[in-house]
Amino acid sequence: MRISLAALAVLVTVAGCSAQVSGSAAPSGDGFVVKDGTLLHFRPVLTELPPSPSPAPRSGSAPDRQSADPAAQQAAAAALDCAPGSPDPLAGRDDPARPLVSCDRAKGTKYVLGPAFLSGADVGWVAARLDPQSGHPVIGLRFTAAGTRTWAEWTGGNVGKQVAMVLRSRVLTAPAVQSAITGGETQISGEFTLPEARQLARDIAGG
Repeated sequence: MRISLAALAVLVTVAGCSAQVSGSAAPSGDGFVVKDGTLLHFRPVLTELPPSPSPAPRSGSAPDRQSADPAAQQAAAAALDCAPGSPDPLAGRDDPARPLVSCDRAKGTKYVLGPAFLSGADVGWVAARLDPQSGHPVIGLRFTAAGTRTWAEWTGGNVGKQVAMVLRSRVLTAPAVQSAITGGETQISGEFTLPEARQLARDIAGG
């Protein structure tokens, strides 16, 4: 699923899903503090690939999922099993300074991602709540002072591009930037229920 990042009250449509990321209010009882900032990373999406059948078992070593070579990245994506419940041999051992081939295991979408530019250490809290204006479930993130500066710079320079929130080498969501987000707070909304929003907030927080 492709979701979007934007300034307050900018509504976008992403892969059949109405999504919004904006400035947000303080959490209201469903907030989570990021447990381990080393587990969550924000990576630019270089390529998004549609779901594909699970690959056949192969002998020998698996393709390098952190190669900078585009051909190797495509080979790694083709060999990656994104079926729900399938084990991930990399599972949190990816190098944030290198590219990464990963997937959203809930949707089966595969991604080629660039090096991380933010980590969970740059996030103060994550919360799920109902948007008072729309009444729809949303997930809010508040960044630290340092994270706010980096987030504003990155979103301002990458309008229209996607960013993946990656936990333990797995893509949780991959919103598209609609405008620079300078206020330090970001809101994600989409066609999900409040329990689903709470689960995503919990996942982003690392547990």
